Amino acid sequence: MNRDKVQIFDTTLRDGEQVPGCKLDTKQKLVIANRLDEMGVDIIEAGFPVSSPGDFLSVSEICKIVKNATVCGLTRAVENDIDVAAAALKNAVRPRIHTGIGTSDSHIYHKLQTTPEDVIARAKHAVAHAKTYVEDVEFYAEDAGRTENAFLAKVCEEVIKSGATVLNIPDTTGYCLPEEYGAKIKYLRENVKGIENVILSCHCHNDLGMATANSISGAINGARQIECTINGIGERAGNTALEEVVMIFKQHPYLNLYTDIDSKQLNEMSRLVSESMGMMVQPNKAIVGANAFAHSSGIHQDGVIKNRATYEIMDPLDVGVNESSIILTARSGRAALAYRAKKVGYELTKTQLDIVYVEFLKFADIKKEVLDEDIHQIVEASKISVS
Repeated sequence: MNRDKVQIFDTTLRDGEQVPGCKLDTKQKLVIANRLDEMGVDIIEAGFPVSSPGDFLSVSEICKIVKNATVCGLTRAVENDIDVAAAALKNAVRPRIHTGIGTSDSHIYHKLQTTPEDVIARAKHAVAHAKTYVEDVEFYAEDAGRTENAFLAKVCEEVIKSGATVLNIPDTTGYCLPEEYGAKIKYLRENVKGIENVILSCHCHNDLGMATANSISGAINGARQIECTINGIGERAGNTALEEVVMIFKQHPYLNLYTDIDSKQLNEMSRLVSESMGMMVQPNKAIVGANAFAHSSGIHQDGVIKNRATYEIMDPLDVGVNESSIILTARSGRAALAYRAKKVGYELTKTQLDIVYVEFLKFADIKKEVLDEDIHQIVEASKISVS
């Protein structure tokens, strides 16, 4: 079967930066943008130019250094927003304006305090206006996840007529179940005239922990762009995590979907964003967490030592991690102790290992994690003769 590419739209510098306390300066943004470009990201959402002079400057400077990716600027469905974004993007090799408006009843009647007809008119006008500046115009239907499908389809059809090239279907509140979100994408593919001429995009939030699952469901049902961030950072509970999407497609080739991301850069990219934003990655975070390839249970350690694939579905090298970690704790078994002891120079016989293991357990019960330097102390306390 033919494999389809799913474009990776990275919004670390826009949606990711909306996390309280994670503000980046222009210099930091340039470093991250350059690395995203090198890693193979297809679209970099560089910011929201009208929001501040600093954001305008950052978007403008990013456009000057990005050589391969499309550079995108966010706007509301407001003429001045679009004018400012166009000015910020003028030096981009591949510029894109990302404009849109809320389409759910909650947004129409409470936030915008208007009518469905007015929302469609404003959406069409915004896309048409953006089209006077750039060929590549992405439209977002904010809160599409809670928008009734028939109305959403009508909005999509109208903005396609106005020149939209990408349709972003955001689950803005992270409300949808994967089956619901996938069905929404499928419905649009089957009911929107001209849909075959545009790219459907997933932009999912993680309020209920389903951002990645929803994005993958969207891609399975025909979306060919996923909007995500490094480490899954973003508003509230965050966005779809770029590293998770990339590795899901890589580990499930039968989906016949792929990205152009160099996965070996994922771990280093994660660290760069974490350090730049001062936002720690939780140790148990999928793919890039400190414990993602660490094993402390004796049963797991024994299996991994004998054959890594017993408990690891990914090669650590594929995401830029040098090797798995065998963590010595009171839950570790003899196999793990022998493995780590050998790494620091001790070839223990079975008899010697039994003696050292007793001493190891005493030490491990006091100290949460046994380090390499501790092994020397444990062997010495065991009073065995080692060469």
